[in-house]
Amino acid sequence: MPLKNIPRDIPQPTTHVLYLHGFRSSPQSTKAQQMTKVMAEQYPHITWWCPQLPPSPQAAVALIHQGTADWPAHRMAVMGSSLGGFYATWLAVQRGCKAVLLNPAIDPARDLATYIGEQTAWHDPTERFYFAPEFVDELRVLEVGPLPHPERVWALIAKGDEVLDWHEMTVRYPGSQQVVMEGGDHAISNFESYLPQVLAFLDLQPGV
Repeated sequence: MPLKNIPRDIPQPTTHVLYLHGFRSSPQSTKAQQMTKVMAEQYPHITWWCPQLPPSPQAAVALIHQGTADWPAHRMAVMGSSLGGFYATWLAVQRGCKAVLLNPAIDPARDLATYIGEQTAWHDPTERFYFAPEFVDELRVLEVGPLPHPERVWALIAKGDEVLDWHEMTVRYPGSQQVVMEGGDHAISNFESYLPQVLAFLDLQPGV
């Protein structure tokens, strides 16, 4: 069937992929680096973007919106880890695109209220940032209800997550594909073993 006859609200093979890191994390996280390597080596023709997100949720989503404004919603996908998974959920609702969620934060406004103040970055303790009180309200603004297209979401959830409650994660995404691993940790240290499933869900086509 010619592409022009395919409804735009039906996802097609992915041509654009966005990766959103978590709180205090960065594009230098192990998962982000593993994905960056795979995309560069196997899918160099796919648009790949893994930005450093600002501490302000409002500024973060503004950056995300600006950077993906011209991406085709039916051919884009977003990946998000922890707080990035919360942002990815918001974006999936906004654009109707595919989303891969890795131990996604469910209620970051609640969880991060205790982190107000100066913070250090995980991958560079010398790098500091300030998590302001108003950021909690900015997170509440981004909360979304039931997903209009739960079938476009694939979630990887670790029962051993030491930061987030895996029960909350599974309940939050009914109707979505979920892989719930026994044990594991918040960082999903064995993420590489799940890469084949991630890539299959993203439906990335080889270059011509």
